[in-house]
Amino acid sequence: MAVVYSTEDVHPRDGLAYWVEVVTQGFVKYDLTPDSGAAFRARVSSGTIGSLGICDYESDPHRSGRSAADIRQSESDEVFICLQLTTKAMNIQDERHTIIEPGGFFILDPRRPFTARLERRSRTVTVRVRRQELEARMGDPAAWACHALDGRGPVSGLAAGFLSMLPSRVDHLPDAAACKVADQALDLVTLAFATERDTHGFTLSSRRSVTLMLLKRSIEARLPDPDLKPAGAAAAAGISVRYANSLLAQEDTCLERYIIGRRLERCRRTLDDPAQAHRMIGEIAFSWGFADLSHFARRFKAAFGCTPGEYRRRGAQKRPH
Repeated sequence: MAVVYSTEDVHPRDGLAYWVEVVTQGFVKYDLTPDSGAAFRARVSSGTIGSLGICDYESDPHRSGRSAADIRQSESDEVFICLQLTTKAMNIQDERHTIIEPGGFFILDPRRPFTARLERRSRTVTVRVRRQELEARMGDPAAWACHALDGRGPVSGLAAGFLSMLPSRVDHLPDAAACKVADQALDLVTLAFATERDTHGFTLSSRRSVTLMLLKRSIEARLPDPDLKPAGAAAAAGISVRYANSLLAQEDTCLERYIIGRRLERCRRTLDDPAQAHRMIGEIAFSWGFADLSHFARRFKAAFGCTPGEYRRRGAQKRPH
């Protein structure tokens, strides 16, 4: 992993202070009370795979929490997918009490207060996801926060196994492959939650959430197809265009604008990727379903404030030479 922070680097009596100052402030601010007093031992390795931040934590038993005051002081716009590798953990968010057994995982929304408890020394893999990336697949993370999935299920087990391998792949994947691996990780997590809800039943509100998630997933799978239209996207999810638009209205968009927005985001990410620098802008636009370059350029500038060429040049200037 790229960066390692460990309490072994300081005197035992300074372990807790070091961890609070370096890790809880540097990643996301939260309160921490160890069971072992000041002699707190912990270690975290962190790096990236595509757009995902990967953190591998190991720590002594402790209680932690994030308050409304902590949230007001933070500018983070990420959502966490947390995989419990050893021992069990207990979490509370939005009055949902969840026990996560080893091999299980859950979603934690750092925009909302939470409390957590680890009773034994444990190891956790946390995947930090840009909120909009998860929302594009699953809808509002609040609908899924603190719902734990058992890692022994047929789909959830596949997702858990995939997540557990990510720390060992940090720094070893080419950029283009890393982006695809990141997408596959999020797709597996999304599928695991959708399968869990389908299997165990859900309320009307969560049924809408799952339907929206399935709609978004069907759109993501067909974004490169220039023939993807609202009617086809809705039909692939087994719903009408009218119902699809009603689901997306809660995000202040409609089916047609959502499809264009996702295509623009994919083009933007491709333009950001140094490994794709050899590709012409027109080729990138066509590869993500745009059939008219002038239409693509107008839409891109409206969304991101500059032309695709200007965006690519700015990105290249920021990268070290």
